[in-house]
Order: sequence, then C-alpha cells, then structure tokens
Amino acid sequence: MSQKKEEILRELYPEDMFEYGKGLTEGEVEVLQHTRQIIEKEIRPVINEHWEAATFPFDEFYKLADAGIMNHPKLFEGREDARKPSQLYNFFLYYELARFDASIATFYTVHGGLGYNTILIGGDERQIKEFAPKVANFEWQTCFALTEPDHGSDIAGGLATTAKRDGDHWIINGEKRWIGGADTADIVPVFARDVEDGKIKCFIIRKGAEGYDAKPIPQKVSLRAVQNGHITMKDVVVPEADRLQNINGFSDVAKILVNTRADVAHIATGVTGGAFVAALDYVKERDQFSKKLGQFQIIQEKLARMQANTVAAIGYSARLAEMLEEGNFDMTNSSLSKMHNSLVMRETVALAREVVGGNGITLATDVARFFADAESIYTYEGTHEVNALIVGREITGSSAFV
Repeated sequence: MSQKKEEILRELYPEDMFEYGKGLTEGEVEVLQHTRQIIEKEIRPVINEHWEAATFPFDEFYKLADAGIMNHPKLFEGREDARKPSQLYNFFLYYELARFDASIATFYTVHGGLGYNTILIGGDERQIKEFAPKVANFEWQTCFALTEPDHGSDIAGGLATTAKRDGDHWIINGEKRWIGGADTADIVPVFARDVEDGKIKCFIIRKGAEGYDAKPIPQKVSLRAVQNGHITMKDVVVPEADRLQNINGFSDVAKILVNTRADVAHIATGVTGGAFVAALDYVKERDQFSKKLGQFQIIQEKLARMQANTVAAIGYSARLAEMLEEGNFDMTNSSLSKMHNSLVMRETVALAREVVGGNGITLATDVARFFADAESIYTYEGTHEVNALIVGREITGSSAFV
C-alpha cells in the first residue's frame, strides 16, 4: 500500500482498526476523498436544516456528480469492461455517505443502487445504453417502485399493481408506497403483475406521464430528508419499448434485491461508524465534573463497544463485498449481513445517544439524526424478522414463512 493511500485512509476512516480499506485501489481512495470534501463543503452546512424541514438538498447532493462517484475513470482502472465500480468501493462509498447522513445514503441507494441495478439487470442492451449513462452521471434521477400500501414483506405473492397489454402498449393501474424520490424522478421503474400470465414485470414510467401521481408521505420521524412517496397510477400508458425485457418474474426481482440488501447492510455499517465518531468527538470536548467526558471509565467502556460494533460491521460488509465481486450473489449472505449490521447499528446509536446526554436529542451533535434514522434502516429492505427467517431457512433446511 502506497504511503499516500495509507495516509488518506487513516485520515478518512480511523475507526477502520482492522484496515479493511487496504483493499481499495488508489483511484478509489482518491474518489472517496473527493466525496468527503464535497460532503463537508457543500452538504454538511445544510443537512440539519433540510432534515428538520423534511426537504432534500438536491442542489448540494448533485455536486457529488463532480466526484464521479458512479462513473469516474479511476474507478474502472483494470476493469474497463465493467458497468459498475468494484463491490469493495461500493461498500466504502455507502459507508462514506451513511457515516455522514443516512438520508443522503438512502437517496443514493434508491438512485445508484435499486434504480440503477434494475436497469442493468432488467434492461436489454438498447435499454441499458439509453438509461444507464444518464443515471450514472446524475442527468436523470431514478427510483424503484415495488412496495405497495398493503404489501411489503409479502410483496412476492401479494403484489397488486396490474399491467394489461394493449397492442404495443401496457396499461398500468395500482398504488405504490414508501418509494424514495417518487415525486421528482425522471424515470420510475414500476413493478406490476401481468394480468394475462400473472408474472411480475417492470415498466419504466417517464416523468410527466398522464395518470401518474406521486405525493410525499408527511409526518415522518425518521429519514426526514428523504422524500418517500405514495404513488397512484390510473390507466398509465407505457410503450412495450419501455418494459424492461429481462424481468419476467419475481426471481428476476430477487436478483436486484440481493444487491440492494447488501447496500443497506453497508448503510447500517456507515450509520454505526458515524454515530460512534460523532459521540467520540463530543466526549473529547465536553467538560463534566472538571474533566472531559472521555476520561471517565464508563464512557470509555461504551466507546469501546461502539468501536467493536463498527469493526464487526465493517468486517461483514467488506467480506460480503468480496463475495459479490466473486459472483456469489446469495440472498442468505446479504440477509445475514443486513440483519447483523442493523442490530449492532441499533445498539451503537443508542450508546452514542447515552454518552452525549441531553445534547444527543438535538441536531447539533449529529447523534440525534443517526439515532432517529437508524429505525428506518432497521426496517427497510427486509425487516429484522424477515432477514432472520431467510437465514433460519438456510441453516435448518425448513421454511418458517407463512
């Protein structure tokens, strides 16, 4: 490892005590460093204001395109034929974003994870060529419309949105809920059940389509900056050319979810690290009983637990990234990682809130955002119970799903 890369990694992620970041290339580390610089300069000054107002900092977020977080040439050195950067870089990018703010990381996973993977996995070559470059350079915003008002964990068998073929077009009817970016996206991949064969298919609905309506869900107490939408579709017409040709059943949707479950495991890791670092910074400066909080034994014990949780979660994510890079796209591995990392995240944000005390319920220390946002991450992309049952099915050979 070059001295320059080592120095940058030490500056960026001192909590990576087992040095998983060593596997990154110099180019990947430079992109991550540039990403950090943009976050600190552009997004940090406004994030609390947007979180409290329940608005998203679009102008500041899109400056991350300057860092080329999805398509910088340095990310493709030695992998010129690949359509995505390495899985280890992907983990550390999510870690970087979520270590700062979970809403920023969640918006990105909807765009650069769920939406982008849907195009790459579900599209034919013509569709990939049309959609993917514009998503990668942030010219077009995308999202992922699968979950419905009455169907979340049971979406595989319960999906109710319908698609009916009418010549060279499809007519889409139904509702979707908890869809991040639904009201601002330029292209929306919508999953619907073909009324003829009963199979789930995916359709690209373009911005401004007649009969498509999306409204942000109000009064959230978590991930407030992300605009989760409730979508209503009434006789929305989609040409056959905008049906993603390689999604023809839930098994194809599951390929997307394996990737995304891994991404959310990475986000949980980032929130864990972010809460730990924010708490550590606070107790080094806060005076109580004539000395720094960080000098008290009980505080150091809690910090040590937070550090251990961070290293454990980084280890899960880094190894999962290696397996994905090898082509081992296994739902059980992603579910185990999401389950574990969300559990230690939940414990860590609670510990961080404890050591910061009363100031941990204000936005001033960042801990309050991590504490509130962790609840959404604990639930989305598979609740704890669903991920546990996927793992349980694998280790016992018996499915306990209803």
